[in-house]
Amino acid sequence: MRLSRRALLAATTAAATLSGAPQAPAAEPRKRLRTGFERLSAEGYALLDGQRVGIVTNPTGVTRDVHHIVDVMHADDRVNLVAVFGPEHGFRGTAQAGGSEGRYDDPATGLPVYDTYLKSGRALADVFTASGVDTVVFDIQDVGARFYTYIWTLYDCMEAAQLAGRRFVVLDRPNPVTGRAAQGPVLHKEFATFVGRQPVSQAHGMTVAELARLFNGEFLTTPVSLQAVLMTGWKRSEFYDAWSLPWVPPSPNMPTPDTALVYSGTCMFEGTNLSEGRGTTRPFELLGAEGIDGRWAAAANELGLPGVHFREAYFAPTFSKFQGKTIGGVQIHVQDRAAYDPVRTGIALLVTAKKVWSGFAWRSDDWIDRLTGSPHVRTAIDAGASTDEVVAGWQEELAAFRRIRKEYLLYK
Repeated sequence: MRLSRRALLAATTAAATLSGAPQAPAAEPRKRLRTGFERLSAEGYALLDGQRVGIVTNPTGVTRDVHHIVDVMHADDRVNLVAVFGPEHGFRGTAQAGGSEGRYDDPATGLPVYDTYLKSGRALADVFTASGVDTVVFDIQDVGARFYTYIWTLYDCMEAAQLAGRRFVVLDRPNPVTGRAAQGPVLHKEFATFVGRQPVSQAHGMTVAELARLFNGEFLTTPVSLQAVLMTGWKRSEFYDAWSLPWVPPSPNMPTPDTALVYSGTCMFEGTNLSEGRGTTRPFELLGAEGIDGRWAAAANELGLPGVHFREAYFAPTFSKFQGKTIGGVQIHVQDRAAYDPVRTGIALLVTAKKVWSGFAWRSDDWIDRLTGSPHVRTAIDAGASTDEVVAGWQEELAAFRRIRKEYLLYK
């Protein structure tokens, strides 16, 4: 099975090259970055010729001048767009975390919008079949963290497209927090949920096209017919603001690229009784709870973590944990993005929070194990482990994932 997958990947890579695999010349101006959709459009949608097309997307599926690609494609006679598939938060992005928009007809285009949220396998394949599409296209801005559900929407849709006998096309976009390295613990399969289906590191350092190749080559029982339209001009070492691309919040609590930068570490606080900043203007950058004071920021700063400082902060969330209550905690201030390690920083904040605040507790359902991929983080911190000791516990598994990941990278 392994050899046949490698042969498939070679063919997929060749197809990607025909669709515009980037050469990433060092002298190429930043303004020349083009997303997968921009490449597809510039080539006259030739890859979709003669196909009834459905697209999995959300508000991030926009052009450089912030027109939604569904509106653009619907108005273009060269594309036979017949359906839209909405993920968590919905196609137009009106639903909060853990919600979707359901089945409806889009008022702007009249296209049927199907709900994919929490659907997988044969149930999702039946949605694709009912929609009448020949090709499923995926175009959603990811943020680089394993527990951000859009990459598992990608996985589920790839699996369902294969079951339904549909072709799958991925339109690539940048990883906003760079593609330099994989970081953090790797998911154990027995802890698989919609915030992590497969053994991927907590910060994966990949684009969605690279992830699609990884899923096809390593995890899908039967690979889907996959093609990718790649970016040109993207460099793995650069952050989102290196390009003149608009930032559209991929979800209601991901307002800026700064949020994405810290998210793969501080989302772990969803597994605790502390606020992760939902209900504030700085979700995942503000963390806190009733009874916490300046000792937490002081303890975190004493660690001398690279690239980051912590400010004693007080805030009152307008919804979610501690709604309407003034609580104390920290605000994360990243001052050197290249040196900053979000996952290690998140672990350090968990360790110090437990030390300075007697009220610290994990969620009763051990959700932290689902977020981190195993009981290791929870049990190590409970046993009094230091940040270094917690991080050391996943290095062997991370090294193994990095070796696999390397085979699927498409950009320099």
